Amino acid sequence: MPLPDAAIQTLESIASFITLPKHHQLIKSTRKDNSIYFITKGLVRAYTKTDEDDVTFWFGTEGDCIIPMYGYIHAHNSYEEIVLLEDSELYKLEGDKLQTIYKENLTICNWGRKLAEHELIKTEERLIARQMKSAKERYSNLMLHYPHFLQRIPLQYIASYLGITQVSLSRIRNEIKF
Repeated sequence: MPLPDAAIQTLESIASFITLPKHHQLIKSTRKDNSIYFITKGLVRAYTKTDEDDVTFWFGTEGDCIIPMYGYIHAHNSYEEIVLLEDSELYKLEGDKLQTIYKENLTICNWGRKLAEHELIKTEERLIARQMKSAKERYSNLMLHYPHFLQRIPLQYIASYLGITQVSLSRIRNEIKF
């Protein structure tokens, strides 16, 4: 959603630019974080821990937004873990400051609503794909929309994201040649 210059300046006044190294744990399920992050450089992985393994459910890259939604809305610990897969540069907007601006600025409030709607649609698409498409279809879709992921993301994380083993991923990759 395009914003007028004054609104951009207001957001910039509460934004901080941060540079973090590969493997940095940005979001921890044991810590409250109601901030929103925008990735300008780098790659992140969102996952949740189970008794047996970690389950990857999202990757974010340049231009993407990181919103630990539960922590952002409820100011509680998040259910997710988010780790940097590459050295990264991000803008951070603290949730408390953003909430104050929402009360004062209808334009920015609507921008925040549109951002949340956009993120909800992306989440819904991932959920539907996970429930309705085969692993082969999910892999094909991933490679169609994010072909650079194969060079940037370890295969064990891609397999976890697809909900399959690395052996199954190897089999699918042999069947599909892009």
